[in-house]
Amino acid sequence: MPLDGKEQLNSRCEISDENLLRERESAKEALRKQLAVNQILGKSKAVHELREKIKLISPCDVTVLITGESGTGKELVARAVHYFSNRAGKPFIPVHCGALPETLFENELFGHVGGAFTGASVQQNGLVKEAEGGTLFLDEISTISPYVQIKLLRLLQEGEYKPLGSSKLQKADTRIIAAANIDLVSLVHEGKFREDLFYRLNIASLHLPPLRGRGEDIPALVEHFVNKYSKKYNKPNINISAEVMEKFILYNWPGNVRELENTIQKLIVMSTGAIVDIENPNLNIQDDAEYGSEPSPGSFQLAKKRVVDSFEKKYLFKLMKDYRGDVSNAAKHAGTSRTAFWNLLRRHNLSPKDFLHT
Repeated sequence: MPLDGKEQLNSRCEISDENLLRERESAKEALRKQLAVNQILGKSKAVHELREKIKLISPCDVTVLITGESGTGKELVARAVHYFSNRAGKPFIPVHCGALPETLFENELFGHVGGAFTGASVQQNGLVKEAEGGTLFLDEISTISPYVQIKLLRLLQEGEYKPLGSSKLQKADTRIIAAANIDLVSLVHEGKFREDLFYRLNIASLHLPPLRGRGEDIPALVEHFVNKYSKKYNKPNINISAEVMEKFILYNWPGNVRELENTIQKLIVMSTGAIVDIENPNLNIQDDAEYGSEPSPGSFQLAKKRVVDSFEKKYLFKLMKDYRGDVSNAAKHAGTSRTAFWNLLRRHNLSPKDFLHT
């Protein structure tokens, strides 16, 4: 039977409402993706490649292992992976594995049924259940015990888990993203981390470079943190002098982006003027950062590499500044070929055009 005029109008309104809802959801999804990738600041080759890899692997519903030193922004990258995935509208649940003792970890992860242990009077869902349909981010995965590793392996292999005190398996629809600030391969060789679990976690991987290896990203990060904390503390934006910015670029940043953010936050809080110059008493940046300031020197080869890298970067920065980006004359002064000098600049992510007006 044909629809009358009122029914046709209602039908058109329903279709229009559905289209509007789809457009709104599509716009929200696009905004989430844009915000996620915009939080990963920098113009260096390493950051560009990182953004592209995030876009590539995020839609594939696989586990992801994010590696990098402390303070490089692993949770930020994990959130970007989540927001670029088909799970973007569902929960993102971060778990700091190092902060949970083994006796509580299984309960936190999988929950329990009523009466599972003394004091467990009612059922409690675990974080896996809370992340249903979304993403569970396991930070500092290297700290979990062998017992918890076995439980996590079953979750990854079978997509199943048992709450404490339950005899029934439950299915989990959760994407796992893990992060580590130490080499898991070394832990596997030492027998401290299960090899099968490592391979389950490492289906797709993202490595975050340390801040000392991407000095050209520092100005953008500084600007971002200055704007962020000026708004947060209701203070006028301060200007960072050229001398201070140079110091920031040459500093080793053992605490990476987190240390830079804390430094800018302190400068904003303690600011009494419109500019931060080299004499600012709150500018606690040491020139010889590579000696004694890093939490652990690691192997002799690694410690030596850090010192050499720091020297090379400072030397190249000063030379390019003196010669205003003239590669030929800078290479001649350094006593090396133009090609070799170019290779050094590329290794330390330094561009001649950044020194044209210094």
